[in-house]
Amino acid sequence: MRALLWCNGQQPPETVVQGLLEGAVCFGVDGGADRAAEAGYDVEQVLGDLDSIDSDRWRGRTYELVDQSSSDLAKSLSLLIERGYDEIDVVGSDGGATSHFLGSWAALCEAPSGAAIRLHHEDSVTHRVHPQEGEREFAVRSGGEFSVFALTPCRSVHLHGARWEMHGAPMTLSTEGLHNVASGESVRIKADGVLVVIVPQN
Repeated sequence: MRALLWCNGQQPPETVVQGLLEGAVCFGVDGGADRAAEAGYDVEQVLGDLDSIDSDRWRGRTYELVDQSSSDLAKSLSLLIERGYDEIDVVGSDGGATSHFLGSWAALCEAPSGAAIRLHHEDSVTHRVHPQEGEREFAVRSGGEFSVFALTPCRSVHLHGARWEMHGAPMTLSTEGLHNVASGESVRIKADGVLVVIVPQN
């Protein structure tokens, strides 16, 4: 099952949203539900602490997540994975305070394994790689750039299909993985920590 999570940040261009809703259920992350509705999309349910929405407008279609120790995005990701969604696309997570941008990456750390999570930006897609999900493969055209960042310390990273490959090397949050280049039509990666792979939009 695939879900689309619509956040309350900078709204994605139509070119990003196109195709993401096909076969997916759309959920709003708090005020993101209003943004999705204003853009003309149907929202199945509003998730979060519900402090940024018109409760009357969404009466009967809300699911309150009251834990204040994590963000609405982190809580929403965990809930959807618990519900059985194995693919989750996120839009509207860009823009606003720098803390919100970093918070989106932190939410990828907090979310449990069990789903391919993708943050969609205007010019790229951030893919979460979780250690419990084994090797992941991403389509990157030969000669195309991509970046890899370790969100948690990794003792062993395996990266294949790139100009600069890794064969069990350690990696921490650094600029080490910035601007690698694909050597084939796909990049394969696995690690014993949480990574993100950023692939530019074609």
